[in-house]
Amino acid sequence: MSAGTTSATPVAAAGDGASAAEGRDRYLDLLRALALLRVTVFHVFGWAWLTVLFPSMGVMFALAGSLTARSLGRPGGTPRTVIGSRLRRLLPPLWAFSAVMLGLLFLGFDWRPQGAGGAAAVLTYLLPVGAPPYPESSGFPSGVLETTWAADGAGPLWYLRAYLWFVVASPLLLRLYRRAPWPTLLAPLALTGVFGTGLVMVPGETGEVVKDFCVYGSCWLLGFAHQDGATARLPRYVSVSCATALMGLALWWASAHQGEQRWNLDDVPPAQALWSFGFVAVLLVYAPAWRELPGRWRRWDGLVTLANNRAVTVYLWHNLLIALTFPVLAAAGVGGTATQPAAFLLLWPMLAPVVLVLGPLEDLAAGRRVRMWPTRR
Repeated sequence: MSAGTTSATPVAAAGDGASAAEGRDRYLDLLRALALLRVTVFHVFGWAWLTVLFPSMGVMFALAGSLTARSLGRPGGTPRTVIGSRLRRLLPPLWAFSAVMLGLLFLGFDWRPQGAGGAAAVLTYLLPVGAPPYPESSGFPSGVLETTWAADGAGPLWYLRAYLWFVVASPLLLRLYRRAPWPTLLAPLALTGVFGTGLVMVPGETGEVVKDFCVYGSCWLLGFAHQDGATARLPRYVSVSCATALMGLALWWASAHQGEQRWNLDDVPPAQALWSFGFVAVLLVYAPAWRELPGRWRRWDGLVTLANNRAVTVYLWHNLLIALTFPVLAAAGVGGTATQPAAFLLLWPMLAPVVLVLGPLEDLAAGRRVRMWPTRR
């Protein structure tokens, strides 16, 4: 089982699609749905090579950057209104999840954060300016829950911190990008060589924020470039050649700096930054203008729509539910090589009631008509 891995998919901007008048970009919707599926598979099976096959975090940061740039460019899209809108979309689903997590930690496991700083850090469950605290090991000796359940559930919330700081910084980043596109676009990649390699160490939570900005900042800025049409204007052979060179450099670096999971790029910040940037650049250079899913993809239209309308809910709850599948399977006598495939299959009927009950919070937060199971656009 790999539910303890904290790699996660960025989804907080999933509800920020185009208005009805503008129509939705179904290509971006499809990428978001695939990213959610990929991270779920990764958290169940722990296949490190999935971080190379599809760098979902880089993809989703780029999509969020594109949507944020579009919102800032609309009439009335002031920094205050855009940041406020993102917070309104993000916080109610987070509060519902945090109420369950904190209830389990405080009441079920009698956990208490240490010191005044620890108590204040609990507030990050309500406003994700930092990664929330949780015990690395907390569970029943009988094995009803694995001792890593808290890390499985709360660990991926680091993304909400990164997403929020990107949103807050976006008005300034967009201004810098439009004045000096290439230096701004490539600056985070260069900074990854400083802060992502240990050359300069920034301690504590601040260091994590800096590292996340360096690793995924260029992907976020690629979203700006996509929204401005720059990725379509640049000759494809130039874009693809440069992207391929960066991805080759990423694999070379990763081969010489492998951790316990070998090709898990999440453990190698410079490789993650370069590979994600190159991969996302190719996806956006060849981005089609889809208002409808074409051909065989059309059969998945309902699931793609559901994934986009409930992306925050799926992201928040999937890893905690994965941690719960394994005790259920053990009680049912399922073990051995069948455990992980069975956990993957069991996850979806466990996730469906959560989507039904708590998913409408995303509609309320976004000011949309409330729907229980939104598979139609």
